[in-house]
Amino acid sequence: MTLDAIVIGAGPAGLAAAIYLARFRRQVLVLHDGDSRAAWIPRSHNHPGFPGGIVGVDLLDRTRRQAEAFGARIEEAQVTGLGVDGDGFTVITADRSLSARSVILATGVVDRLPELPGVEAAVRRSLVRICPICDGFEVAGQAVAVIGDGALGAGEALFLQSYSDDITLIHTGAAGDLPDGERQGLAKAGVRLIEAPIQEVTLDHDRLTALAFTEQGKVEFDAVYTALGIDPRTDLAIQAGARRSEDGRLIVDDHQETTVPGLYAAGDLVRGLNQISTAQGEAAIAATALHNRLREMSAK
Repeated sequence: MTLDAIVIGAGPAGLAAAIYLARFRRQVLVLHDGDSRAAWIPRSHNHPGFPGGIVGVDLLDRTRRQAEAFGARIEEAQVTGLGVDGDGFTVITADRSLSARSVILATGVVDRLPELPGVEAAVRRSLVRICPICDGFEVAGQAVAVIGDGALGAGEALFLQSYSDDITLIHTGAAGDLPDGERQGLAKAGVRLIEAPIQEVTLDHDRLTALAFTEQGKVEFDAVYTALGIDPRTDLAIQAGARRSEDGRLIVDDHQETTVPGLYAAGDLVRGLNQISTAQGEAAIAATALHNRLREMSAK
């Protein structure tokens, strides 16, 4: 049996795509590895429609149930292969091979996290934060540390000055990784710069409040961000022949189609803003373009 579409990934983008495709009355299967980055969100306060905020796993559960209510099938499976097969695609999992006329990739990215004890659990509890666009508002007026490397870390530290005048960049890379222009910009803006390895992390009343540094003693903060970059999960796309941009993300057109006809991508693995609302919007565009492409192919 050849499906109309397979969506790989069940985060905000993948599930939104499933809703649209199911409502287009397409036979759609969503395959996912159970590791959505959105599940790490303790509570999002900037997602429209939820004045009191919403927990990441709750948002995923609501969206999944909505997709299933319209007929989308959602299954947990590790996808290991993706290839072009004639006018469609072959999707390989650990125990089967599936055929689809089109595929939407919504596999997201992997955050590069600092080497701190229990860092993943700390992210899930907001002890370490990864998205100042998402939750910078919550740390307004606080003493904030940014664990970063190079220009990316410097840029995030400067961005957070929209919320606080007490910002420190803990630069974890080599001294040469932070260009002179960024150093001058940090100094001019009044951002403190620490260049020393982190020796110890202190928790106080269920909050990460202090980091210890070689020869600099212990410095306390109210909030800690990590800005070490991300790695887009593009392995499957590359197997299928899709091209990436210089930053490692997938190249897509205005309809979210990759450089491989019939292969679409939405969410954090493509260009731009890593936000739930952005991912959902891209998914709507991709699903609609996919549906119209299949309609045109059937009319020939």
